[in-house]
Amino acid sequence: MTTAAGLSRRHVLKWAGATTGIMVAGAMLPNFGISAALAADLGEGDVGVLNYAYALEQLEAAFYTQVIATPFNKMQANDQLILTQIRDHEIAHRDFLKGALGRNAIPDLEVDFSAVDFSSRKSVLGTAEVFENLGVAAYNGAGQLIRNVDYLAAAGSIVSIEARHAAAISDLINAFSKDTVGMQVDKSGLDGALLPSQVLPQAAPFIVTPVTANSLA
Repeated sequence: MTTAAGLSRRHVLKWAGATTGIMVAGAMLPNFGISAALAADLGEGDVGVLNYAYALEQLEAAFYTQVIATPFNKMQANDQLILTQIRDHEIAHRDFLKGALGRNAIPDLEVDFSAVDFSSRKSVLGTAEVFENLGVAAYNGAGQLIRNVDYLAAAGSIVSIEARHAAAISDLINAFSKDTVGMQVDKSGLDGALLPSQVLPQAAPFIVTPVTANSLA
């Protein structure tokens, strides 16, 4: 699988526009002064965090949509059921964040899954495992950047589902393993937590439109 090492593509993201505020969970999200000068960046404050999550959910939703559209060889009923459920969850997450951001949302990202062999169960599930564990670490790491408690609660709800996905994928890969939980949990019983600056380079090989987070940690 392709890694982030050596990747240097830099395409500018164009904002869909700006507005004075957006609604999330009944609360008004203020305009943080995003301008054309920051067009290559996710933004700052809660807008930036939400766009960051939205970018990752776009990637995951696109991946699972492709997985189900082109099933790998000898896909079993249980594989298809679980992967379809995950696809539907990721689409719901993506659409929720897009709606929450409104006109402040970044545009649809162009993805690149050429490194994935969609005919191979091993390749598909291996990529899914990377995406899900990266997603969990991303939400965990971004929690400290969120200021509005309503958004923090929503993020906490989403990350719990992402963790369920990670566990389900791990179980599909390691069906006969005695330890599918300890593989991702540290000795203190904690999941990983990564900042945007650590997550985005790992996601970059799969995104033709790179996402930068210059105003986020």
